[in-house]
Amino acid sequence: MAEPSSPYRRWQIQIFAATWLGYVGYYFCRKAFYVVKKPLGDELGLDSVALAHIGSAYLIGYAVGQFSSAYFGRRLGPRLLLLAGMAISLLCNLGCGIGNGFWTVLVFMAINGMAQGTGWPGCIGSLGHWFRRTERGAVLGVWATCYQVGSVVATACAAFLLGHCGWRWSFFGATLVLLGIWAAVALLHPDTPESVGLAPIADGDPDPRPAGASAVAGRQRLGWSRDVVVAVLLMGGVYFCIKFLRYALWSWTPFFLGQNFGAAVDDAGYLSVIFDLCGFVGVLLAGYLSDKACGGRRALLSLLMLCGMAASFWLLHGVGGRSILAFAACSGLIGFMLYGPDSLLSGVGAIDVGTVRGALVAAGIINGMGSIGPIFEEQIVGWMYRRFEQRLEPIFYLLLAVAVTGVALMAVLYLRSRRGKANL
Repeated sequence: MAEPSSPYRRWQIQIFAATWLGYVGYYFCRKAFYVVKKPLGDELGLDSVALAHIGSAYLIGYAVGQFSSAYFGRRLGPRLLLLAGMAISLLCNLGCGIGNGFWTVLVFMAINGMAQGTGWPGCIGSLGHWFRRTERGAVLGVWATCYQVGSVVATACAAFLLGHCGWRWSFFGATLVLLGIWAAVALLHPDTPESVGLAPIADGDPDPRPAGASAVAGRQRLGWSRDVVVAVLLMGGVYFCIKFLRYALWSWTPFFLGQNFGAAVDDAGYLSVIFDLCGFVGVLLAGYLSDKACGGRRALLSLLMLCGMAASFWLLHGVGGRSILAFAACSGLIGFMLYGPDSLLSGVGAIDVGTVRGALVAAGIINGMGSIGPIFEEQIVGWMYRRFEQRLEPIFYLLLAVAVTGVALMAVLYLRSRRGKANL
């Protein structure tokens, strides 16, 4: 097993920086629509159901992109997968900015979703080749802050441009940011240790490749047992619930704050980042504890945090509709509890369970299954908001039910881990 030393350390720093920055960049071309949903709908004459259709088109594309990354990533390699995905995403985001009707925006959002789906599997596949299991929890705990930082900064940028330049510039500004980050990733991103003349960091994962063989064209069988397949599918089921809930708050919080609490459109965007800011702390804590207190085992910690998340949704349905401050406080508590297991299951857990050789595939499957959740969420929440005459309480009940379902699935996964049937 290759031990990281000074030649590895330099490349580890580069791969960490390139993938962290790259995933932050993806968020700029992901979040703009959710921030400008209300003014875009007002200008183009779209109600909550039509906006939900556009959101669902993006999410269907995103799920397709996640699953297809499991196939194309093993043939292109993580570096090319990321660069291609970012390039397509920034072009589609530009198209959304110049769109002038429902179908134009919907088509560009759908293609953008497919391109965005390459981001997480590509990054996790990259990192899996460069870090050992005993350090992945802490390293990926810090790395996974990319999607809190990305969400916060991208949301704030879109809200600022919305308030000062109009909703179209929320899209244009995001495109320019991702273009600059694309160039940085092209310069910084190494592919695998083998591609720069180093031995692979195996960490006990039997790899059938001969010495010096490249992982870029890795077409070997994954060698997954039935227990690994079941574990990956269970993780995907839990992640379905997590992403249903995460996207419900991402997609509709600015809209609800404007419609139900009377917040200005830019202020609603700024307030919505409380969810991600608290999630930032949750991710760091979960990554650290999973390595230092749990010895690289992630299942129990994920279960405990998901129980806390479900309790937070119960609090949201009880007091969240009373005032804008109560809503914001509950969303922050949910973010803290949700993001820890989110990062553990979709990131380091995908590497641990899928093995280094199958990390990109496991991440694609888990995230692909998870990405189906927001497709249903977007349609159901949009319909419920209109059906119940803009009342939030029925929607809060729905979110609580999904949270409890996630806890139940995670409990099954934890029990399988205790019995040695899941390497989590």
